[in-house]
Amino acid sequence: MKKTQKTLMTLYAGIIVMALLLVVLFETDVMESGRLAGSNQSEFIATAVMELLSLGGAFLGLRLFKFSAIRRQLVTQKAHALLKFGLVRLAFIGIPMLCNTLYYYMYMNPTFGYLAIMLLLCLPFVCPTMSRCIDETSEAL
Repeated sequence: MKKTQKTLMTLYAGIIVMALLLVVLFETDVMESGRLAGSNQSEFIATAVMELLSLGGAFLGLRLFKFSAIRRQLVTQKAHALLKFGLVRLAFIGIPMLCNTLYYYMYMNPTFGYLAIMLLLCLPFVCPTMSRCIDETSEAL
């Protein structure tokens, strides 16, 4: 269980570090921001897709362990199921957050920034601490 928790915590921290790295790279002008700002059609499509992915990812990431089939696996298989579904849960929240951060700087559209912040605010609720890992693999929930 400890190894699983450390793996999930490493990914959790890695997602946050990658988002911060993107912010630093764009804010220090190492990477050019606003490169796609005039492309209205691609911006509209990216906005629509990322809104759906972000809202769906936040919902699924926060509720994933409540589904009965997944809950049964978490209780019976413990560490293996926690690693598998913990990675999926972090991906549901982390990947759209990183994409929104990148799109914010590429299009300079605040919608992407707000979506990234929303997903960043979801991350503490899935932080893989040891007590949370134990609670999520126990019978009572």
